[in-house]
Amino acid sequence: MRNARLLAVGAVLLLAGHALAAPKALGKPEGRLDIIAWPGYIERGETDKKYDWVTQFEKDTGCQVQVKTAATSDEMVSLMNQGGYDLVTASGDASLRLVQGKKVQPLNLAYVPSWSTLDARLKNTPWHTVSGKHYGVPYQWGPNVLMYNTAIFKSPPSSWAVVFEEQALPDGKPNKGRVQAYDGPIYIADAALYLMKKRPELGIKDPYELSNKQYKAALELLRVQKKLTHRYWHDVTVQMSDFKNEGVVASSAWGYQVNALKAEKQPVDSVIPMEGSTGWADTTMLHAKAKHPVCAYKWMEWSLNKQLQASLAEWFGSNPVVPAACMTAAPGGTDFCKTNGFERFEEVHFWKTPVGKCATQGTCVPYSKWTQDYISIMGGR
Repeated sequence: MRNARLLAVGAVLLLAGHALAAPKALGKPEGRLDIIAWPGYIERGETDKKYDWVTQFEKDTGCQVQVKTAATSDEMVSLMNQGGYDLVTASGDASLRLVQGKKVQPLNLAYVPSWSTLDARLKNTPWHTVSGKHYGVPYQWGPNVLMYNTAIFKSPPSSWAVVFEEQALPDGKPNKGRVQAYDGPIYIADAALYLMKKRPELGIKDPYELSNKQYKAALELLRVQKKLTHRYWHDVTVQMSDFKNEGVVASSAWGYQVNALKAEKQPVDSVIPMEGSTGWADTTMLHAKAKHPVCAYKWMEWSLNKQLQASLAEWFGSNPVVPAACMTAAPGGTDFCKTNGFERFEEVHFWKTPVGKCATQGTCVPYSKWTQDYISIMGGR
């Protein structure tokens, strides 16, 4: 009970003017852990027996892991609002909404001793650090890449224009019906990122901080793109099927789909075009009313071991949050940190929730408006 109480109130209690550090041990694990995660993030060897970072955790702790996959950040926020989960692997466009909605709790880092091994670039990032408190443990990060069919593009496409503007592709056929866009309002930032280079007169400094004029230009571009799209993707399995069977040859994607299709010997590869990329830095966050907090803290500590980080990065096509993982052998033997762009951190515009009061120009279009307008665009309006 004493541990549980200290867990609830934080890492330090002030009593009679003296600071008392919380104990560095947790109570008995509850035997279960419920996690909301992106597809491919919590593997137990069912797809490929070499990639399993759940079985040993369950043996060591007695915490049986149950995973609910979610395809978009909005879905993750909805599930966390419903409750019944302990952890979520939230991207930056969801994490602050969860903090502001009081759906997650600040962490007691005394229970995550491997925090000291984290990449310094990720320790105090604004998508999990609010008023000096950490609301999550970084898990993985990566860019949103341009995935393309190598049979069509003999050389990698140099610009996101291939998915945004009507044009003939290298095989002489139009791109209409052969490209895809992401099914999520945060994709408006991808259009804004493209316009940063395409139309510098708009003065966009941050693709998540848009004035009304800049935002209108992004929407206009997305309406043009609507006429070209084969599908708005969010299900990675469906997107991979579309590349194999539906004639789709270019789309934004994650490294996960690229790796999976390559493993099937499909003619695909990926690139970060000249405009750069948006991207995601995902954080494991603890629900404010988690039923299994001991198992949750044990998982957050487990998630930072370098072997898990290496295996996950190679499997998913992402980058580890523990630099030592880059020097750790992964099951497939690849140079995953080099392949997945570990050194390109500064080039990625990480997902974050657009807010009305913004740093670059004072007033910006908030996410609620993004959601409303993107739904309209996908519906052809």
